[in-house]
Amino acid sequence: MPWIIAGLILLAIIVVVAASRRRDGADARGALSRETLKRDTPASMAEADTSGKAVEKAAVLERRNAGKELVLAGADAPVAPFIPPDPEAVGVTRRQFFNRGIIVMFGLGLTTFGAGIVAFLYPSGVSGFGSKIRAGLISDLKAEIQASNGFLYKPEGRMWLTEYPAGAIEKARAVYSGPELAGMEAGVVALFQKCPHLGCRVPNCDTSQWFECPCHGSQYNQVGEKRGGPAPRGMDRFAMEVAEGVLTVNTGAVIQGPPIGVNTTGQEAEGPNCIGSADGH
Repeated sequence: MPWIIAGLILLAIIVVVAASRRRDGADARGALSRETLKRDTPASMAEADTSGKAVEKAAVLERRNAGKELVLAGADAPVAPFIPPDPEAVGVTRRQFFNRGIIVMFGLGLTTFGAGIVAFLYPSGVSGFGSKIRAGLISDLKAEIQASNGFLYKPEGRMWLTEYPAGAIEKARAVYSGPELAGMEAGVVALFQKCPHLGCRVPNCDTSQWFECPCHGSQYNQVGEKRGGPAPRGMDRFAMEVAEGVLTVNTGAVIQGPPIGVNTTGQEAEGPNCIGSADGH
């Protein structure tokens, strides 16, 4: 896709250069004002031969006819009188400068606008959050989760990975969608880090083995199902794919968490809560 942006910039440069050359070609006819050109009749323009060679020949003939010889400039040569520049010609040069400046600025503005449009339409999330992230082999992920005391955080996807117990799959099939079950049936669930209440980042609690939000006390079991607090549902989760034992998490597809009351694993707090107990809503 960057080649499209480069193409737009090149096209704008070509347009600006072509417009400038066209204006230069038009100005090569002379330094006459627009009003002077309008007053000149086509007949008089056709009759007059104003080429450089024609003017030079006319001057030579005029000297010959007058019997005058070419006078070389020397010490005794008379000083040529000062002839001020034609104000009309100076005005045309200034006008050319402003016209070209306007064309260049217009071209740059058009190029910037086009590049902005392309950047806006360019698909975001080609890597990192918002894209499909290859998390790794299921077996390796389970080992990492166990080594992290049941909760594995992946900052590039803003997600938590936890194990889903095989004995709860039948209950899960009645609640969760296919993109969620794809990972859960392999034994892993990918949860969005944000609390669905007001968007705080939800940390894990090592003692209770739950997720507990420090902002308003919402609590979720290890697979993100709501167990207490003001949250309107369980933790949101990502669509998952498993191919040849490799888990891919689509962080661009956020699926709303399960409704209040869903507890497929039946997990209770395994120790003291890190956040004060909150009443369920």
